Amino acid sequence: MKTMLESPWVDLRDQLSKTDLAIIPVGASEVYGPHIPNGTDGLAAMALAKKAAEQVPALITPLIPVGYSQRLMDFPGTLSVPSAALKAYLEGIVASLRTHGIRRVMFINGHAGNVPAITELLQELRDKYSMRGAQIDVWRFIQPLSKDVLDSQSYHFGHAGEAMTSVMLHLHPELMMMDRAVKNLPEPKQFPDVITVEPYGKMSDSGILGDATLGTAEKGKLIFERSVARIVEFLKSDEFTTLS
Repeated sequence: MKTMLESPWVDLRDQLSKTDLAIIPVGASEVYGPHIPNGTDGLAAMALAKKAAEQVPALITPLIPVGYSQRLMDFPGTLSVPSAALKAYLEGIVASLRTHGIRRVMFINGHAGNVPAITELLQELRDKYSMRGAQIDVWRFIQPLSKDVLDSQSYHFGHAGEAMTSVMLHLHPELMMMDRAVKNLPEPKQFPDVITVEPYGKMSDSGILGDATLGTAEKGKLIFERSVARIVEFLKSDEFTTLS
């Protein structure tokens, strides 16, 4: 499935005559692990967007590649923009889409740090323009779909751990360096129920939380396919197709 950047305008005009839905993939440029690319969140988000759009008519916007990743700035290569800037940028994109007849937007968001900005924007779009919107926080979204697939005893869904590594081995094996994969299982926090903002590097000097060595392409394929099926189910549901 082509994105808007890969399509001539006349083809986009034809698509817009058949759908009022746009899928907006959002990622990050940040540390994951020494074995996995810095653009992992966006690569996964775009893959999910393209696969879902094969089954549900939708425009796919260009990937938004950088999000709010300030907590990870102690690792070289991490980029971050303020949440307010991210929200304003996304708002401009949606305003353009609205001009062309889009009335529903699905953000497939690969990075937890982007969630607040997107959530705030979705509320404003509903209140101001009666637009139907939704967001998937990819690495949280996959958790109930993949617990039976993973072998880790802890940190199943940790940063660059078994789940993320498996999905990327399925999607982009050419970018993976599994000879660098390691296991990092830090002691559980004494107060996991309290949100703190310590630098990420205090928990991991590799970027990994979990056991990346347990990742396999077979596990990743199953997780990915289940995720696409669930997204498609939602996009076709009355809850999302009925404007109110």
